[in-house]
Amino acid sequence: MLGILYQFWYHLAMSRHRPIAVHFFRLDSGKEPVRDWLKGMQPDERKVIGEDVRTLQFGWPVGMPLARKMSDGLWELRSNLARGIARTFFTVYDNKIVLLHGFMKKSQKTPANELALAKRRLRKLRL
Repeated sequence: MLGILYQFWYHLAMSRHRPIAVHFFRLDSGKEPVRDWLKGMQPDERKVIGEDVRTLQFGWPVGMPLARKMSDGLWELRSNLARGIARTFFTVYDNKIVLLHGFMKKSQKTPANELALAKRRLRKLRL
């Protein structure tokens, strides 16, 4: 039943809203860390994360269980994969979703170094 309700909500949301553009954060070197992280995953894992990003695009703002606010302007996308939990930090900036950092979560608490890296990229984006 929940699956049918979700599909109904998803199609309704897609038909009412224009999608928000999604961009990858780019380092000064030109590399896009989240894109590189995704390329290293299995196709089925990329598909799950891609579907979650698409839900963000068409349904923003969304909340738990898909997205959770981490700090001012910083959110995490929560994707459940067969081998674990993937987290993708993002922000909404200039009417676009910018994917800042992605990692596989190995513990209950978000590692401080992963959060700090996402915050540094967010500050750099805002400059």
